Amino acid sequence: MRYLKTGKIKTELLEKLISLYGGKRDPRVVLGASIGEDAAVISLSDRYLVAKTDPITFATRDIGWYAVNVNANDILTRGAIPKWFMASILLPEGRATEEMTEDIFSQISRACEEIDVAVIGGHTEVTVDLNRAIVVGCMLGEVDKDKLIATSNAEIGDLIVITKGIAVEGTAIIARERQEELIKKGYDIAFVERCKNFLYNPGISVYREVSLSKDVIGIHSMHDPTEGGLNMGIYEICKASNTGALIYREEIPIFEETEILCKEYDIDPLGLITSGTLIITLPREEAERLIKLYRNNGIDSEIIGEIKSKDFGIKILSNGRLSNLEPKEDDEIIKIFN
Repeated sequence: MRYLKTGKIKTELLEKLISLYGGKRDPRVVLGASIGEDAAVISLSDRYLVAKTDPITFATRDIGWYAVNVNANDILTRGAIPKWFMASILLPEGRATEEMTEDIFSQISRACEEIDVAVIGGHTEVTVDLNRAIVVGCMLGEVDKDKLIATSNAEIGDLIVITKGIAVEGTAIIARERQEELIKKGYDIAFVERCKNFLYNPGISVYREVSLSKDVIGIHSMHDPTEGGLNMGIYEICKASNTGALIYREEIPIFEETEILCKEYDIDPLGLITSGTLIITLPREEAERLIKLYRNNGIDSEIIGEIKSKDFGIKILSNGRLSNLEPKEDDEIIKIFN
């Protein structure tokens, strides 16, 4: 018997399970379970219903706020508008208090109010054998049938644009989970607080970026990379779209704070959980227009590569050397918990 590692299960195993255990086939399911796809799409009479579920397991603080925004991001990358949210809240036996429970509820409510989402239900219980609270979110949204965007629509020749920088979420988690340790190591309190605040600034939500992108014609694919970081996000786009990619390492924006924390914990920032980074693929002529639009609205963005044929593979160019981009299915954030 082989035990699975912490984090996402291996792609090969997941593909096998998806192919074997899909339940009843329903012709209304436009897009169901598939590697790299952010959310399911179901056809209604006049529009698509978009559905996503994701747990919050690495973070312990502000998990209600995390749960809403992480799930909303995957609705947004479909070109859809998040509308309704449900959560299953599992509280640790012997540690759960009424104050803890109310705090999570209030975080969920506040986050939903910020993006005009209704909380429509869920489930809450105290559970044995947990050492921290876990929130499993489910977000529902809707999109006009002619405005749907899929991860799998990246086309050869597209440029790859990312917003903000990488490892936004990872930076916040490290600072929040290792705050006391970092201060003991001599890091300035103001630095640690700034890193903790990455949750909100530059922020793990891609709501604003996606909203602005609707003014740009020709976006083929959008993806919200999470576990496994940018490397896994690029891999998932290529896997879903049956393409390759060339990534320019020197063009990838990395925050100074992120580089400092990654060096401290021997973490590869390209493999660090990165909610808040939006990956967009679109034709060359539209990429510059999108970047100008973002910069005029105070959002940093960069072209970091291009979509290639599948035969090219998924490669990264760093310091003039070309090598295979190797995604790790166990996120680098695990290193701070070991």
